[in-house]
Amino acid sequence: MTEPVVPPGARRLAVLTPERRQRAGVARSSVDTARKQGRKPEWLKVRAASGENFRDVTRLMEGLELNTVCAQAACPNIYECWELREATFLIGGEDCTRRCGFCQIKTGKPDGYDTDEPRRVAEAVEHLGLRFAVITMVARDDLGDGGAWLVAESIRQIRSHTPAVGIEVLPSDFGYGRDPAAGRRALEQVVRARPDVFAFNLETTRRLFAVARPAFDYDRGLEFLALARELLPATTAVKSNLIAGMGETDDELRECMRDLRAAGVDTLTIGQYLQPSEQHLALDRYVPPETFTALRTYGEHELGFAHVEAGPMVRSSYHAGQQAIDAEAWSPSAGQPGAAPA
Repeated sequence: MTEPVVPPGARRLAVLTPERRQRAGVARSSVDTARKQGRKPEWLKVRAASGENFRDVTRLMEGLELNTVCAQAACPNIYECWELREATFLIGGEDCTRRCGFCQIKTGKPDGYDTDEPRRVAEAVEHLGLRFAVITMVARDDLGDGGAWLVAESIRQIRSHTPAVGIEVLPSDFGYGRDPAAGRRALEQVVRARPDVFAFNLETTRRLFAVARPAFDYDRGLEFLALARELLPATTAVKSNLIAGMGETDDELRECMRDLRAAGVDTLTIGQYLQPSEQHLALDRYVPPETFTALRTYGEHELGFAHVEAGPMVRSSYHAGQQAIDAEAWSPSAGQPGAAPA
């Protein structure tokens, strides 16, 4: 495997340091950001369990000039994902041009556009020996295509280095909510690059949308997902995510699931909201594991989702490779974790 080459002065692939996370989110006088008192439930406690693959990926990470969302956002599932040789990269710079009330990424004016980043992503994927890579990005409304070229080129570069690696991309809506025609043109760039999984996260229910995601639109988000399903090959999975615990009801979650399924989404993740700081939306409730189990059953057995990953610690890229397998969008090669016996 080749060593990644980082040009002098190039931006790292992800910057989510603690001081930047604390400056993110929405702190408005009309929005409750009070911290929930009391201890977390037992089911939200994560026990570290590192295997050979996790230790190997950790060792390889130490020599790279990059960060992953997995490590920098302190994802509770890092042990499981790295053990499966899966990782999530954040591209597009340090600053997001939008502001969501639950998100840890800082809102700001992006400084420059690192067009070498896709090559470094691909070399990192190869260097780490990943079987499945998730590429997510900050919203880049300052760019004419919303950053679509950056996503598409990352796919092309990974394919050229490691053709067998599964690829999921998780961008914003490329400005579709404001300008559907421009958003469609941007989406078409990514479609031509042929990811295995295309994800756009709706995140919350219709009633809470204006507060939690003021720069997005609920119905336009569903339209964007439906357009992705229309343009992408049938073999490509279309995916979304919901966050529970920000003030929605269980019935509203099920309504949102029905909306997503009607838009052609076939893979869904649902997890517990954990308030990152007092500048973020307040936590409304801890959703018990049995509720998540019921939502998964409802989604898979009644609505027909190919895969619903639901649980207190589930995040958008949790078990991303297995989700792609269940949706018949990708399968691991011989010798990779999860591959069928020869």
